[in-house]
Amino acid sequence: MTFQTTGERSHPAILFFHAMGVTGDSSMPVAEKLAKKFYCILPTSTVYCAGQRYRSKEEEVQQITQFLNEQGIRELELIVASSIGADLAMAFLTSANLTVRHVFFDGGQFAQIWRMTRRIMVPFLYLAIKSLYWSNGKTLKNIMWCEDEAIKPYFIRAGKTLTYGNLKRQLLDSLEDQPFPELPEALQRNTFWEFGTKEDHFKYRTAVMQAYPYGNFPVFDGFNHMQYQIRDPKGFAEMLERIIETGKI
Repeated sequence: MTFQTTGERSHPAILFFHAMGVTGDSSMPVAEKLAKKFYCILPTSTVYCAGQRYRSKEEEVQQITQFLNEQGIRELELIVASSIGADLAMAFLTSANLTVRHVFFDGGQFAQIWRMTRRIMVPFLYLAIKSLYWSNGKTLKNIMWCEDEAIKPYFIRAGKTLTYGNLKRQLLDSLEDQPFPELPEALQRNTFWEFGTKEDHFKYRTAVMQAYPYGNFPVFDGFNHMQYQIRDPKGFAEMLERIIETGKI
């Protein structure tokens, strides 16, 4: 993994988990709006780090935990996880030994996909992500989950370093066809599972609501996948700050 940060280390910490096909700094436009009050930490998954080998979610969690320990961070004011980043964030939440006060999942891909299906998905996703690098983003509107120009540089950066083996190991290790992890009732009450009405992932919302009955399930009407944070990082950051301050959107 690699890590970027913004804000003062003495401030309350926010940890970001990024989506598939982009790097961790895709969250920087939001993080910069929060940096006056919070210390924002943006890891980039090993999948998109040149010369690194992805092994497992457990090792990814271990790397994040080690970084937090080195920074002297014992609690997180907020976790923000986007798309497939929600899968890694859940692994972190259920294994890391530190306090997390609030969680916001933006279009979290809470899918339960058969292992063989995930294996079949690998070559298609690999070509989709690599083609964005090869074409300098010209294929964006045709093959990836968000066509907004603002996200294009992060797709290109991720495509440059992506290897087939890393993507394959990640997908076989993620989105498992298993029951959703258990979360304590108190944490559920401070967790927000958000979906946009126009995104494919909206179909997972009912299953997530059943799994976490004490949670919060806002809907961004008229928005596609992660579109609010990409198009309006200032508004998205203000929403996250309200959640921290009031527990409500």
